[in-house]
Amino acid sequence: MQKLFSIFSILFLNLFFCTVFAQSTKNSTADSTKKIADTSNKKTEKPFSPRTATIRSAILPGWGQAYNKKYWKIPIIYAALGTTTYLFFYNLNTYKALKQSYIYKTDTIPGNDALIPPEFQNLNANSLRIYRNEYRKNVDYSVLFFFIFWGLNVVDATVDAHLKAFDVSDNLSLRINPGYSPLANTNGISFVFDIHSKNKGAK
Repeated sequence: MQKLFSIFSILFLNLFFCTVFAQSTKNSTADSTKKIADTSNKKTEKPFSPRTATIRSAILPGWGQAYNKKYWKIPIIYAALGTTTYLFFYNLNTYKALKQSYIYKTDTIPGNDALIPPEFQNLNANSLRIYRNEYRKNVDYSVLFFFIFWGLNVVDATVDAHLKAFDVSDNLSLRINPGYSPLANTNGISFVFDIHSKNKGAK
């Protein structure tokens, strides 16, 4: 269960990186188009609301991503939630079977041993108890991971909606400048962020 959680956590983190990259590409394309087309009569595009995206994702997973027009994320979200749902029922059914098998194994009726499922027949009472407790914990983990992934779905939709209004266009640039540093008294390189206003030149 912990390995599965790590895999899906990495998958959701990738969503954030893809969101930033995709938003940057989209804004760069939009800026290039603005330089060619006449935008004097262009209608103002309705801004995305982070609050709306949050509420929709909290109500129905993937609804916030659809609102942000990130439809490709929806199958990933439901794959994570669907997997944890499957594991919940699998662990719950196995736990119930082990619990009943332990009861049959420890009672005073020898005939009840025949009622134990074949896969548990060779296990002694102590082994059945250990496996029963382990699957009981897995049931709790399944529920926990389900709600964690649901929460990540809400966070992803909220962050994505915020990035819609964030300027990550060509006006933001990073330069690497080699040179001499008087403070360090040595040669080196420096990272220079060149940030311009998104509305620069607007009247």
